[in-house]
Amino acid sequence: MENNKTLQSEKVLYTGKTHTTGGREGFSKSSDGNLNIKLSTPGGNEAGTNPEQLFAAGWSACFIGALGIAARRRKIRLSAETAIDAEVDLCMSDDTYFLQARLNVSLPGIDVETAKLLTEEAHQTCPYSKMSRGNINVEINII
Repeated sequence: MENNKTLQSEKVLYTGKTHTTGGREGFSKSSDGNLNIKLSTPGGNEAGTNPEQLFAAGWSACFIGALGIAARRRKIRLSAETAIDAEVDLCMSDDTYFLQARLNVSLPGIDVETAKLLTEEAHQTCPYSKMSRGNINVEINII
């Protein structure tokens, strides 16, 4: 399947490469060998992770990075305990699958108004947030 948009390659900083076989009940390995995982169906009894968990982990890690950039711009130091509990739902409606997500953001030592400001800025700059914007329902909560 091709996308009508041309890939932007002004300055590629990194390319993650994986080889996956077997779909949701298969295996995935990165080209550098740092990722080598068994995949399983969500909610199943098989050992392994699933794409929704991987997406949640990637998005939350990236979002924390975006929070750090927003904080540094304001000369705010984030706690080492800064955390995101990401929840990615695999849903179905009228025989169509779709995703929705919640990012529950914990910014210890930061007042609620500043936390909202940092979180809003991070959501505008995080590449995962940009990718999901307008494509899935996303809820961001300060906890």
